[in-house]
Amino acid sequence: MSRVSVRGIAVASATAVTAVGAVVGITGTGVATSNAQTVDTASTTTKLLDVPGTTQAQQVSSGVLQQADAQTAAYDEAQRFAAAEAARIQAEQKAAAEKEAAAKAAAEKAAEEARVAAEKAAAAKAAAEKKAAEERAAAEKASRDQERTAVTSGDPKAIARSMIASDAQFSCFSNIVSRESGWKVTATNPSSGAYGLVQALPGSKMASAGADWRTNPATQIKWGLSYMNSRYGSPCEAWAFWQANHWY
Repeated sequence: MSRVSVRGIAVASATAVTAVGAVVGITGTGVATSNAQTVDTASTTTKLLDVPGTTQAQQVSSGVLQQADAQTAAYDEAQRFAAAEAARIQAEQKAAAEKEAAAKAAAEKAAEEARVAAEKAAAAKAAAEKKAAEERAAAEKASRDQERTAVTSGDPKAIARSMIASDAQFSCFSNIVSRESGWKVTATNPSSGAYGLVQALPGSKMASAGADWRTNPATQIKWGLSYMNSRYGSPCEAWAFWQANHWY
């Protein structure tokens, strides 16, 4: 029930009571004296309704109005409380929604930053790998160019140096070749028939490294390194044996 209806009912009730008291006059003996029809009190005992007088009706009306005001005030207070509670709940829901939206936005931002960082890291890794590959390719090309240059120049020492990465192993290999052939590609032992830089016996063994074994120092060196590695483990171990035995 609304505030207006509560107040309206109370006012209507109070007005009705007041109107009845005003219209129906009450004598000192309690008998109505208005233009009402005469009643035979001797034959019929009629008790009129106990209707309050004007003063009493006003008092009743005032009490009803006060009660209505109290009910209206209580209703207004309840409405204010309900409105305040609804506003509080709405504010809490709004704050929660904003907090959730902020958290979601922060999570999305962090995910995007992580994705960008991962892409940058992947790009940097790819660039580093590409650079390393290019450097390896350049080094291999330089090595091949050096080897080709050495072969073209015909310098057996230069060829051997391009084929042996370790300085120590090259030194040991050079010591053996210097004593076996003096770095002459066609060197031949007159008594045994050993041939070439590394004095293969017979020289035809070097054909396993290339058909041009008779004149190509690179083929002879390739075969000599293979022989030293397979028989002794390395040119330096072959050189240690040579020093003890003067052959290998």
